Amino acid sequence: MAANPRHFLVVAGLALATLFSMGPAAGAVEVVPPGNRHSEQPDIPGASVRRTKATKSTFDAKYERIRDLIERDSGLRGKIKKAASSYGIDPIHIVGALVGEHTYNVDAYDQLQTYYVKAISYAGESFRFEHAGEAIMDFVARPQFSECDRIKSSYALWSCRENVWNTVFRGKKVDGKSFPDDRFSAVFFQPFYAGQTFGLGQLSPLTALMNSDRVAAVSGASRLQASNAASIYKAIMDPDSSLAYMAADIREAIDAYRTIAGFDISRNPGLTATLYNVGNSVQRARDIARKNRSGDKRLPEENYYGWLINDREAELRAVLAH
Repeated sequence: MAANPRHFLVVAGLALATLFSMGPAAGAVEVVPPGNRHSEQPDIPGASVRRTKATKSTFDAKYERIRDLIERDSGLRGKIKKAASSYGIDPIHIVGALVGEHTYNVDAYDQLQTYYVKAISYAGESFRFEHAGEAIMDFVARPQFSECDRIKSSYALWSCRENVWNTVFRGKKVDGKSFPDDRFSAVFFQPFYAGQTFGLGQLSPLTALMNSDRVAAVSGASRLQASNAASIYKAIMDPDSSLAYMAADIREAIDAYRTIAGFDISRNPGLTATLYNVGNSVQRARDIARKNRSGDKRLPEENYYGWLINDREAELRAVLAH
């Protein structure tokens, strides 16, 4: 399926709206080649090891399960390719994120239909995003967030709010109230239990909110509102819409590294998988750009999650080609 040129213009415009001030010199874009920078896989976090052992499984078994699901489900492969085309990315990037999530974070269901059933199970649930009785929209209305109020782009707006959380509130006592030393998404955006992600793409509600403008512009979806938690869970639980949010988030990472840090990471699915795993791609692009300007020149590096994707890239491309 050929990508719509109008989509590329929309995507580019949205990216520029979020990546203010930190760009490299004009034309100074370096292509990051395929493959891993590390000769051996970086250490896998203990939490992932413990989670896998608790299910009496192994990383190899989980990898094979998600790989086989993609290989045998032509409908899923078609949806992946359609989403990738819409957002102007190679579908291997979506496959890499899916494989990484289901290898290291959760185990894949045997059939795509199970993901649809799970999505339906959340329909009609009544819940909201809050912490200690304070709704998220009341929280971000505090004066500490006033610097974010002028921002219109959903990605830049929620990134700004996340940065304020990290610098002002996280692990601190503010206005007589103590706040957890934990991620913004874990504190306010998981009403069921902290750290939970959902659906085929294992997206967090915060990631969906960040990418709401891009998905609305490219896929025609309604813009998400933090005050309507149920609509966000519907978006990230349904495989059809989940793939769009995955593609949008990956596109954001590719644009950020090109525009801010001067790196074209579009040929390295291990890097996009890494950024999908760790999040905060804009801030990470700024960090590597700052280090490189100081003389500590280095290419972006994959983590344990992205290392697997680069190591198995040929196999995963063959699966996608079925």
